[in-house]
Amino acid sequence: MSSPPTHLMELPREILIGDGVISKLGSFITDLDESASKIAIITGNNVKTRAGAACKSSLFEYSLQDSWYIADDASMNSVNKLQTRIRNSIPDFIIGLGGGRSVDVAKMTAFKLNKPLVSVPTSASHDGISSPFVSIRGIDKPHSVKVNTPIGVLADTHLLSQAPLRLLASGCGDLVAKLTAVKDWELARDETNEYFGSYAANLAYMSAKIILDDSQKLLQKNGFGIRTVVEALISAGVAACIAGSSRPCSGAEHLFSHALEYIAGQNCGLHGERVGLGTIMMAKLHGLNWERIVKTLENVGAPTNAEQIKLNEDQIVKSLLTAQSLRPDRYTILSKLKLDKQSALELAKSVYVI
Repeated sequence: MSSPPTHLMELPREILIGDGVISKLGSFITDLDESASKIAIITGNNVKTRAGAACKSSLFEYSLQDSWYIADDASMNSVNKLQTRIRNSIPDFIIGLGGGRSVDVAKMTAFKLNKPLVSVPTSASHDGISSPFVSIRGIDKPHSVKVNTPIGVLADTHLLSQAPLRLLASGCGDLVAKLTAVKDWELARDETNEYFGSYAANLAYMSAKIILDDSQKLLQKNGFGIRTVVEALISAGVAACIAGSSRPCSGAEHLFSHALEYIAGQNCGLHGERVGLGTIMMAKLHGLNWERIVKTLENVGAPTNAEQIKLNEDQIVKSLLTAQSLRPDRYTILSKLKLDKQSALELAKSVYVI
């Protein structure tokens, strides 16, 4: 086994989670930096309508001056526009308020401006809540890239509970993916002598296992589901911080998802939905209990076949064949098995993805 790499572990300094904690945003910011005075908030129109008043009230209570910016889409074009607009106001913090798009755009913008970021998710749809990785269109890599870790995470479970259940199901898909991501990392350790971080791998695996164990209870309207999923997503993001890479959270199933975006375009389901389909197939290749993964995804209302997110057989097969080429440096089960068109088709059919 190779020597552990030298890397800087950036972890969130504070995480606040609970019902109604959006009202504590002002105190949360001042706890992180009592000298802060200017805040730039990157969000979406719908989220601003839902949560803007509570945020503004809390920031005003602590004499924090707020400026609001709308992220049109998750692209570098949006990031560059926001960077230009925000730069002159010289904020002390940037807040990413919203779903995956707003948080990712805010993380990239904060990174470009060298400003600390506070993540305030309004949906539990993927593990970008606390991780140092973003998926942004228009960069030179067709996969997630590393930026800075959010300095703080504030997760209001009441606000999160108002998001569509489809987004919660997507978050579950992203969590279940840690099963195959960790297996790919183990495979790379065994076959290429790549560094493997046991602690980070186990933390990510635990985030997936809780979804497998409790999937039947996650949609109950008692707060348990939101709390469980958001805590698991935060833990998975922290696992990536500890590893210094996305290895514990992202393997061949994520490469498959990125390939689907490339082949089928943007309207090919949510991130966690695509990753969930990828996890079913990669689990079969790894010899894992893929049927249990299917049952788990069904229990939380996530898709288990391509048709449910309007994808066809050809797109699935092409994505399986393209996935590994998007990141040839990352050894996965697809590196080892080298699928051809016939074996890719048989794999997808064998687990009823098509």
